[in-house]
Amino acid sequence: MKESKGRVVVVGGSIAGICSAHALLSAGWEVMVLEKTTAPPTGSPTGAGLGLDPLARRIINSWLPQQQSDNLLNNHTLPLTIDQNQATDVEKKISRMLTRDESFNFRAAYWSDLHGLLYKALPRDIFLWSHLFLSFHVSDDQKSVKVQCKHLQTGEMIEIIGDLLVAADGCMSSIRQTFLPDLKLRYSGYCAWRGVLDLSDDEKSEILVDLQKVYPDLGKCLYFDLGNGTHSVFYELLNKRINWIWYVNQPEPQLKGNSVTMKVSNDMIKKMQDEAQKVWVPELTRIIKETKQPFLNVIYDCNPLKQIVWGPVVLIGDAAHPTTPHGLRSTNMSILDASVLGQCLMKSGVENLVAGLQEYQSIRVPVTSKQVLHSRRLGRIKQGLVLDNGKVFDPKNATLEEFGVLQQKNMPGFDDVPLGLSTTMDASKYSSKL
Repeated sequence: MKESKGRVVVVGGSIAGICSAHALLSAGWEVMVLEKTTAPPTGSPTGAGLGLDPLARRIINSWLPQQQSDNLLNNHTLPLTIDQNQATDVEKKISRMLTRDESFNFRAAYWSDLHGLLYKALPRDIFLWSHLFLSFHVSDDQKSVKVQCKHLQTGEMIEIIGDLLVAADGCMSSIRQTFLPDLKLRYSGYCAWRGVLDLSDDEKSEILVDLQKVYPDLGKCLYFDLGNGTHSVFYELLNKRINWIWYVNQPEPQLKGNSVTMKVSNDMIKKMQDEAQKVWVPELTRIIKETKQPFLNVIYDCNPLKQIVWGPVVLIGDAAHPTTPHGLRSTNMSILDASVLGQCLMKSGVENLVAGLQEYQSIRVPVTSKQVLHSRRLGRIKQGLVLDNGKVFDPKNATLEEFGVLQQKNMPGFDDVPLGLSTTMDASKYSSKL
């Protein structure tokens, strides 16, 4: 670690917080991460699967031990070289291809695998596990932040003073609410059933064999399956694990606590499984039925924020731009946020912190705003919801041009994400071109 240029307190030990720690340590800052959970996650099902784009992977590799960085990430992920959208006929239970991109250059990761990989590459003493963030106070001269937290096991109240507070506390961010008390998340109109079926203990899995007959590119393909007013996503993760998501239109549920993951009953799961049988091909339905402990996410986003910096407080990841999952952007945006923030603060130093934070905001807000809105539209298209033009996407009657909109490569900034900086960092690792 380089000589410290300032002290930062990061609230949140999820992937956005972990990435912030990497980027700011690389920039020479002293880092402290507060996280309310008791220890690093080791397989939490609520994380499930995610896709990493090329630039995000390049950035991650720059944070890992250099002699083995490429191998480390590749050994924890599977390639996704194909992006395919298809439509399932509910009555005939057959699928037909709508669009296929064979130059899709992502990799699939299990959330806890990626988190663990990034966590192990950090110093252990920067983490305060079992510490619940309570509040913060910015000094009158805007040059320091006092953070209050509570040790959940001992009840001890702790104060930490830093030059910067990074809010990596998720889409329900309490720090964001301090500055934007009237901001409401926008319910998308649908929820997502999610799960991961682990077939690693079954050498000759009949389930996997049957699934591969219907989905022959499993293991390298990101499959989107469109039904009537619904769609599903599935792909293979490392060690014969099948990650699936099924989006269901429904009224907004009532959430309890500060999480978008709902507690589900056995009756809810049984009803969901019965409905799946009516919609999807038998092979996909079996994956859903065989999955232990499926969970339900309520899907929110919010209109893009114009401001994500207030004095020495900055939002990052889902706290800065809650988004729907359809563009595979949430994790990738968090990684890029952290990288840009680190570069800006390396350049500005603590003495010019305001300028560095403003530069971070000016670089990231235009890109993430477009991506949030594009992901929102993509979700409405695939769920058969009314679009801005008053129409509903119909796979049976759509044109080739309309099919093309379904592809991931049409995400703004998909292959040209400007980081916008010239720093002393290795430019080859932070190229603006993928």
